[in-house]
Amino acid sequence: MTHRRGTIRVGCDIGGTFTDFVLFDTATRAIRIEKCLTTPRDPAAGVMRGLGSLATQAPGYLQEIEQIAHASTLVANAVIERKGAKCALLCTKGFRDLLEVRRHVRVTTYELWTDPPEPLVPRHLRIPVTERTLSDGTILAPVSADEIRSIAEYLRNEGVESIAIAFLHSYKNPANEAAASRQLASLLPGIPISISSLVLPQIKEYERTSTTVVNAYVRPLVQHYLTQLASRLDSAGVKAPLHIMMSNGGIGAPEVASAYPIRLIESGPVAGAKVAQYYGNLCGIQDVLAFDMGGTTAKGCLIRNGEIPITNELEVARSQRFIKSSGYPISVPGAHLIEIGAGGGSIASLNAVGLLQVGPQSAAAEPGPACYGIGGTEPTVTDADLVLGYLNAENFVGGAMKLDPGLAREAIVERVANPLGRPLLAAAWSIHDVINETMAAAIRMHATEHGGRIDGVTLIAFGGAGPVHAYALARKLRIRKICVPLRPGVLSAVGLLIAPPAYDIVKTFRVGLTSLDPEELEREYLAIEKDIERVLRAVQPDGQVTFQRSADLAYVGQGYQVSVPTHDLGSRIEGGMLWRRFAEIYREKYGYFYEDVPGELVALRVGGHIRGGQFEPEKLQPSEAKTIPRAKTTRLAYSQPTHSMVEFAVYDRAELRPGMRFDGPALVEEDSSTTVIDVAGSAEVDDYGSLFIVVPVVESKQPLAPVRAGEKEVRA
Repeated sequence: MTHRRGTIRVGCDIGGTFTDFVLFDTATRAIRIEKCLTTPRDPAAGVMRGLGSLATQAPGYLQEIEQIAHASTLVANAVIERKGAKCALLCTKGFRDLLEVRRHVRVTTYELWTDPPEPLVPRHLRIPVTERTLSDGTILAPVSADEIRSIAEYLRNEGVESIAIAFLHSYKNPANEAAASRQLASLLPGIPISISSLVLPQIKEYERTSTTVVNAYVRPLVQHYLTQLASRLDSAGVKAPLHIMMSNGGIGAPEVASAYPIRLIESGPVAGAKVAQYYGNLCGIQDVLAFDMGGTTAKGCLIRNGEIPITNELEVARSQRFIKSSGYPISVPGAHLIEIGAGGGSIASLNAVGLLQVGPQSAAAEPGPACYGIGGTEPTVTDADLVLGYLNAENFVGGAMKLDPGLAREAIVERVANPLGRPLLAAAWSIHDVINETMAAAIRMHATEHGGRIDGVTLIAFGGAGPVHAYALARKLRIRKICVPLRPGVLSAVGLLIAPPAYDIVKTFRVGLTSLDPEELEREYLAIEKDIERVLRAVQPDGQVTFQRSADLAYVGQGYQVSVPTHDLGSRIEGGMLWRRFAEIYREKYGYFYEDVPGELVALRVGGHIRGGQFEPEKLQPSEAKTIPRAKTTRLAYSQPTHSMVEFAVYDRAELRPGMRFDGPALVEEDSSTTVIDVAGSAEVDDYGSLFIVVPVVESKQPLAPVRAGEKEVRA
């Protein structure tokens, strides 16, 4: 691959097990991919290792990189594992226990001892401050310089590493927060300070405080990581800017990531949702289910009408995985998706009552599945998939790793098969099937929360393990069609090259609809757009910025709002216009509307992005010779309809061309993943090289030469 200076773009996605890379040359349109094991203790080391591996394929490319786009689960993992900084919270006097009182809502109605996670800031570091701002923004009591000086001395003695400030009604007037922050910064230099009026300038005291505390909790960790990574990149000769995937699906500057790491909480998972949205729109599919299964977790996102659902009600570190209000609320814009502890490294074990359980614990990259041969002894999903014949032991990750089937069999027999009194093959299939059912149950719940069905959507499968499990998962969900794009094992990294620079701001702007001033509203919108454009220009100086406006409306006194699009209402928006649109959306959402209850505008939302210069896949040269490809070999693998090992045709993905069609049972191998197509399934290759797989409603019952595990030949 030849290069020109400044033509290389790199996407890097750090997962729990593998770190994935995609290198794209904008001049030649050439693409290279790389996967290496993640280094959990030092994620930047894995990044540099992968970039070094790419350098052996394309010497000299490091100096020619014009952009590195990066995604990581660092923030979410730090909160879940409680590995953040020693953090303090300054709050208005009388609100010291807000983090424990929460919304005063029980996690589950009938379980008295199911508690949310402990606050990230212990009570002795939650410091009440004698200050007060009224709800209209009037300063009733300013911050006392002497009190802040005394607090600073206390925090210094306690060894505090980060500070959060969340005062009452600071969204309306941030003066007291700003004054406290300025003084603390001069008294405690080097300690990062997060203030709620900048992190989340909107109403709802608990959510604003929680979001600011989480931001402060992870800020030193993220700043250290980004500084270290930037330094290593510079030492390696990379002078290109490092861009970060934000939770809203857009690319941001490292300065924003360092100041507001809370916006990275869904950085890794959203890259997959973004690429699934792109391929859905590319293929004219409006309703898709993004299914991303890697080595540690699986992610699902239901995308309707070609748009990723964005929510401001994210939660992290839930004490009950699927129970709302059991974690820390994060009220920043982020993709609404579900993350499940189900990946190739998910460990299979017997629970307290002797039943098979798979996940959420994972072998991850260290010590890894047993078949990796790097220290893991617990049986995992990858071990089961290898025993079932789905994986090529000699060509895993493009041949970069060789798997050991003997270690996989040994782990499954010792920990699962013998305790259950079942044969090896049955135990391996049980592991595979249980993890599929776990994912299916979580996806059904995710779809129910959206108020939609999933049987009419197209499943877009990717991640290293996604295409292996997609067919069986689709059968459980009654989904008829699967799409597996090219390079599925690194597709989230491709998403980093597809995603445009994007940023969102939500700001409280509370006024009754009958007294709304259109000119004041327009001024507020323009001010927000100016702030967004400033952030976006730090990522991409050129290109047109496009804005999407909306407003949160509610009945007067109502605690929850409905978001109403306003970008098509012009520059002079009157209260009556908002009222009519509010009524329309409210009726659609809830089935009724109260015409006699007054309404109010609560908050303004603006999202902005810059399109242009992103990666776009090209159409492939169609097949000229034939529409049925030639299998490179066959391999015994487990077929669910026949409950036995049968011969699967094995195809090389690199040899497939648009227009080709073939039937299952089949395995499609490529460097980053393997796609499984069982009996009675069929596949066709589209113009972009994506596999479109049809999953029949009724599977064929005709037995196909059953073979017991371990036999070498198929019996007629």
